Amino acid sequence: MHGTPHTVSDVMTRTVAAVGRGAAFKEIVRLMQDWKVSALPVVKGEGRVVGVVSEADLLPKEEFRDSDPDRYTQLRRLSDLEKAGAVTAEELMTSPALTVRPDATLAQAARTMARAKVKRLPVVDAVGMLEGVVSRADLLKVFLRTDEEIAEEVRREVAACLFPMPDSNVRVDVRDGVVRLVGQVRDTSLVPVAARLVRAVEGVVDVEFVLTRHGEPEEVPADDTGNIDSA
Repeated sequence: MHGTPHTVSDVMTRTVAAVGRGAAFKEIVRLMQDWKVSALPVVKGEGRVVGVVSEADLLPKEEFRDSDPDRYTQLRRLSDLEKAGAVTAEELMTSPALTVRPDATLAQAARTMARAKVKRLPVVDAVGMLEGVVSRADLLKVFLRTDEEIAEEVRREVAACLFPMPDSNVRVDVRDGVVRLVGQVRDTSLVPVAARLVRAVEGVVDVEFVLTRHGEPEEVPADDTGNIDSA
């Protein structure tokens, strides 16, 4: 498909804040506030990412500031208690860092974030050098595409390939990101394939089908996966 952002490099933020391993606790907090971010890459040398320090890494210092945890808590929250006493990025950071490559697809980045329950990922090159940061908000930029942009891509990359004229006559309508394919098709077995391909177009919220088999007047209902009821 053409003309749409397929990779992290298309949507990532390239100007980012990072800290060295020796950065002090207050410096980290200040930088997060200034840049309005919830996590910072920790780098060494010329910019190789060695870890990430997040708000979650900083909070134990406040949580345990005026408490004397019992033995059970000490055993269960050992890592948090260690961070409560940390004063530098190297002591606070999560390492090795969970990162993503700039050529990763947006879906791959989204899955990585979801599995790890993180909001941001450092973007690194083949040797681990920091190139940028991608956030959940960056991944959602694809939904800012206009309906006409989406419709044109679906027409060109899906409808024209799977349902070429004159055997089929399919119209593509898009409203608020919901794609609707309307018309006649000869080969109904391709409808589930069309559903998967349409959903793969960046910016698509959902897909619907209002189709008739070629030469038949009745509508062919399709479920949300594009499967046609052949009964």
